[in-house]
Amino acid sequence: MSRLQSRFAELKQQNRAALVTFVTGGDPDYDTSLAILKGLPSAGADVIELGMPFTDPMADGPAIQLANIRALAGKQTLAKTLQMVREFRAGEQNTPLVLMGYFNPIHYYGVDRFIADAKEAGVDGLIVVDLPPEHNPDLCEPAQAAGIDFIRLTTPTTDDKRLPTVLAGSSGFVYYVSVAGVTGAGSATLDHVEEAHARLRRHTDLPVCIGFGIRTPEHAADVARRAEGVVVGSALVDQIAKASTPKQAVEGVLNLCAQLAEGVRGARR
Repeated sequence: MSRLQSRFAELKQQNRAALVTFVTGGDPDYDTSLAILKGLPSAGADVIELGMPFTDPMADGPAIQLANIRALAGKQTLAKTLQMVREFRAGEQNTPLVLMGYFNPIHYYGVDRFIADAKEAGVDGLIVVDLPPEHNPDLCEPAQAAGIDFIRLTTPTTDDKRLPTVLAGSSGFVYYVSVAGVTGAGSATLDHVEEAHARLRRHTDLPVCIGFGIRTPEHAADVARRAEGVVVGSALVDQIAKASTPKQAVEGVLNLCAQLAEGVRGARR
């Protein structure tokens, strides 16, 4: 059983959703980002998505675009992001970690080398935003052959005809983007979330994690009653943006994470 399977199975037994947190690797700098990463599990993150910085993050809104800019200004590379995972894994064996980003840096790094290094570092899954299922042989299939889950994004515009294609070969969980558009923009109505969850259920048994636009413990709890996971990214990244010191950045992210976790954990009681 993979770390992702174990975590979702364990949460299903506890009858609660997963809190899935996103931060960008190297934002605002390597050491601060590593301190945030290491602190997330004890602050209540059940699954961690770590962004691989890229110069053109076209699916991301202003908050995560700025996080990419800060990380790249601090000389973060894909090799350093993988090193960060190694250092995280030295002290944390149970929390699943998923790398999220775009295909270009992976292609540049070399697909085979990337898969081997990611597996060795302790990466559990990949979310590659700009790689549609038509390109499964490029990364999805070799990653899964190495035991790394490949997680797909589905959106309100992914219709019933397209869904089976998108879900074919996906593993780990399904990431449902509840608002068509960029990360951090607006938030979906709860009726819409319920309807989407039911529709995905008809096509897959994988846990469904819903994200984009979730900012408060109350909103996280509402989504946690309706899905297997709640993804929060921009709200956490905003804590880094407004911090004036590294210490403030770490505390801001971990405090918000703890509040969100409380919302998620109490949602179905």
